[in-house]
Amino acid sequence: MRLRHEQWMARFGRVYRSSNEKEARYQIFKDNAALVDSFNAAGDKPYKLGTNQFADLTNEEFRATRNRFKGHMCSAQQGPFRYENVTAVPTTMDWRKKGAVTPIKDQGQCVGAMEGITQLSTGKLVSLSEQELVDCDTKGEDQGCSGGLMDDAFKFIIQNKGLTTESNYPYSAADGSCSASKEGNHAATIKGYEDVPTNSESALLKAVASQPISVAIDAGDSSFQLYESGIFTGECGTELDHGVTAVGYGESGGMKYWLIKNSWGAQWGEEGYIRMQRDIPAKEGICGIAMQASYPTA
Repeated sequence: MRLRHEQWMARFGRVYRSSNEKEARYQIFKDNAALVDSFNAAGDKPYKLGTNQFADLTNEEFRATRNRFKGHMCSAQQGPFRYENVTAVPTTMDWRKKGAVTPIKDQGQCVGAMEGITQLSTGKLVSLSEQELVDCDTKGEDQGCSGGLMDDAFKFIIQNKGLTTESNYPYSAADGSCSASKEGNHAATIKGYEDVPTNSESALLKAVASQPISVAIDAGDSSFQLYESGIFTGECGTELDHGVTAVGYGESGGMKYWLIKNSWGAQWGEEGYIRMQRDIPAKEGICGIAMQASYPTA
């Protein structure tokens, strides 16, 4: 196990400040590795766990550092839903294959759906600046890196009359002060945003068939933390704590799934993605995926 930890440290470039810290992290790694091994040996779920880059974090540490989405208790969402009357949807959808999804980033959560609608409306795929949201969208609920609501991010972009590119305003993984000069250089704009009717996977399907969609999920369980591959069937509740982008759906081995773009780098999951079970009995969807979905409009 110590050799396995050393190999894991080399793979992920992990360096500890002291031998004491290394020992403490090793104990956590050992516990997580045991969980991974026993789960995979049981082989009774359609997904596998792995000792990924979060394998030396306790689940409490993981939740505190990675999952900062602020959900709000909402009744059925009001307002227009432009895909209400969609009747025929493709049996599978993968917006990556249609050129509407930028490469996986190890950062934020709000720009994926906007990158998608920008590509669909203009034909150009542009990687947009998450840092601009972190630094500049600090009024109200969002407050930069302390997490935020996706709809609030869309509101900010509308009021700001656009968002600049990732290359112009790169990600620094920290709250900084808003750069007015960088911020003023808009690469993409949106006209508005709409919410998908809450607690309806069928409504979410119509939306995802039409464009990439921002969704909120409960990503706090250690099985999500250590997810490696396959179709995730939970453990998870509906305490929405993480914003991701639904970029497609499909079916494999008789099980339907959502294709989800995460923001934890390409080393996590299936090269940065996770497939999550679709059409489950609970109306909220797996991990609450159908509870609070929204999308920008061009």
